[in-house]
Amino acid sequence: LRERPETSQIPILMLTAKAGEADRIVGLEMGADDYLTKPFSPRELVARVKAILRRTEMQSSHPVSEVYEKGPLKINFSTYETIVRGKAVRLTLKEFELLGFLVQNPNRVLSRDQLLDRVWGGEVFVDPRTVDVHIRRLRKAIEKNDRKPDWILTVRGVGYKFHEKALEK
Repeated sequence: LRERPETSQIPILMLTAKAGEADRIVGLEMGADDYLTKPFSPRELVARVKAILRRTEMQSSHPVSEVYEKGPLKINFSTYETIVRGKAVRLTLKEFELLGFLVQNPNRVLSRDQLLDRVWGGEVFVDPRTVDVHIRRLRKAIEKNDRKPDWILTVRGVGYKFHEKALEK
C-alpha cells in the first residue's frame, strides 16, 4: 500500500494477536501508523482510529496561512496573538485553538463533539459543556456584545459556527 502513490496516504492500523515487541516494531517498520494487539476494547480502537485520522487530516489538509486577517480580526497562528479592532486580546491556549479551528472552517456548523475532538483531543473525557464555557469566554473576549454575538453563532441543537461575513460589517 505504501509503495503505490494512490494508496500511500491511507492510514494503516494493524490489529493482531502478536503482542511481542519485535512484532510491533516489524509492523510499524512495514508502514503501519499504529499497532493494536488483541484483546482490545472498542473504546481504545475508536480512540486510536480518531487519533490516526486527526494526524492524517493535519498532514493532508491545506496549510493554514500564518496570519488570518479579515476586517477587525487578526490572528497570528505562529505567535498565538489575537488582535480585535486594533487591540491585543489575551486568550487561553484552548480559547485560541478553538477560535483558530472555527476561523479555519468559516460558516460551517461544528458540533460540540467535533470541537471537543479537534481542540481537546478525542482520547480524554471532557464534558461537552466545556465547549459552551469556552465559547462564552471567547465571545466575551472578541465580540462587541457577547450576548448578541456577530461572529461566533450558536446553531441551536447542533453546535457553533464562525460567521465570517459579519467581519465585513
